[in-house]
Amino acid sequence: MDADSRPTQGSDPAAAAADPPSTGAGDWRAQLQPEARSRIVERMMETLKTHLPVSEPEGLNELQKIAVRFEQNIYTEATNQSDYFWKISLKMLPMESKTQQAPGNAHVIPNQNNSDKVPYTVN
Repeated sequence: MDADSRPTQGSDPAAAAADPPSTGAGDWRAQLQPEARSRIVERMMETLKTHLPVSEPEGLNELQKIAVRFEQNIYTEATNQSDYFWKISLKMLPMESKTQQAPGNAHVIPNQNNSDKVPYTVN
C-alpha cells in the first residue's frame, strides 16, 4: 500500500478493506467508537429494510452484510470524520427521502447541497 492508504497496483483490495488504515494519534478513526459505527450500520439496516423487505433470516443476514460492507468501504475511504458522515449521508438520504415521500406523506426533502452540516451523525 502507498502512504495514503489506498491499494497499490497488484495488491489485494479485499485485504486492504479488511485492514483499516493505521490509527495514529491524529487519525480520526481512533476517535470513532465501534459502538458508533454499529449504530450507523443499524440505521442503514432500517433504511434498507424499508426498500428491500425481507422476512427470512437469510435475507436479513444478506442485508446486514451489505450494510457492514458499505460502512467499511466508506470508513476506509473517508479522509476525516466529517467526510465519513457526509459520504454515508449522500448515499442514504436519497433512499430515506423516497420513504418519506410516499404517496400521502408530505415531508420536505432535506437540502443536500448544504456542505456546512453533516446530516448523518452519531447521537
